[in-house]
Amino acid sequence: MSKRIIISGGGTGGHIYPAIAIANAIQKLEPDSEILFVGALGKMEMEKVPRAGYEIVGLPIVGIKREITLDNLAFPFKLAGSLLKARTIVRDFKPNVAVGVGGFASGPLLMMASLSGVPTLIQEQNSYAGITNKLLAKRAGKICVAYPGMEAFFPKEKLVMLGNPVRSDIVDVSSKRSEALAHFGFSDQRKTLFVMGGSLGARSINESLNAGIDKLIAAGYQVLWQTGKGFIEKAQETVARIGASKVKAFEFIYEMDLAYAVADVVVSRAGALSVSELCLAAKPAILVPYPAAAEDHQTKNALSLIEQNAAVLIRDNKTQQDLVPAAIDLLSDIIKQEELKMNIKKLARPTAANDIAREVLKLVKS
Repeated sequence: MSKRIIISGGGTGGHIYPAIAIANAIQKLEPDSEILFVGALGKMEMEKVPRAGYEIVGLPIVGIKREITLDNLAFPFKLAGSLLKARTIVRDFKPNVAVGVGGFASGPLLMMASLSGVPTLIQEQNSYAGITNKLLAKRAGKICVAYPGMEAFFPKEKLVMLGNPVRSDIVDVSSKRSEALAHFGFSDQRKTLFVMGGSLGARSINESLNAGIDKLIAAGYQVLWQTGKGFIEKAQETVARIGASKVKAFEFIYEMDLAYAVADVVVSRAGALSVSELCLAAKPAILVPYPAAAEDHQTKNALSLIEQNAAVLIRDNKTQQDLVPAAIDLLSDIIKQEELKMNIKKLARPTAANDIAREVLKLVKS
């Protein structure tokens, strides 16, 4: 009899891609398993999950904005509708286990699954747990975490520290450098700075790079630039001015293995997925934590690397003056690059997806 598994969550690539990595690992271990994703209507998982080959159902759930808005008035109704739909999904799909990876949809789905007697597993990606996961933890059978000290938020007896699941193609990107240079049309005579603001963009990073990119080019470097949403038009104007041989700009890069392979230094936010991928790819990184992240968890994620001398930290409010000079300094310092590579690689968890998949299957309800 095939195992039926629901995986819920999303909102950003930082939740979606770990969820897909877990699903892929489950299917390798149990090829006959049936997997259904549950996401939030209108969010990027509704596009990314089908692209990965899985079925997804959307809930009308929305997040609560910190400022007072009309959208917040609709939240109780959206939540009620999402709980009812989640109950229907659980009743109809009859899962043996439900997994929550964070994001808007995780709360209603895992709540309804646990109330229906379905075993649940939480995958907490950050070094600081969010409110939803802390509430769901009371009923969860297992909580997979990526950082030590998480007993401050969750029952210690439920915790297992396995790391964050990432895309399997990021393992051993060093062997793909020639392919990556050809794919992006870059010169092997120049070092490459890979700048990514995440799937939803990062205004401070994008604006700072745009203002200082001429200095990078003048210093002899080339730039691969993932803008995320909202900045691609301005970036393309810069590409047209400088020349496409030295700067490549994309709203989103699907071939992340090649992006990491071509990079000598990476500039990134400090979301859990980005940090985990950087550890696995063993890339010298400049981290710019998003200051408005819940409970400032990105700064906490970044500091976990900084304390191990495994990355460089630039505060968001210092990017305009510090980001490009820091990138030039690191690109020109081979000794510092090697030091960061060595230290960040020690933090990698290459088997995280498989390890989490095994924990999921242990919980399967017969």
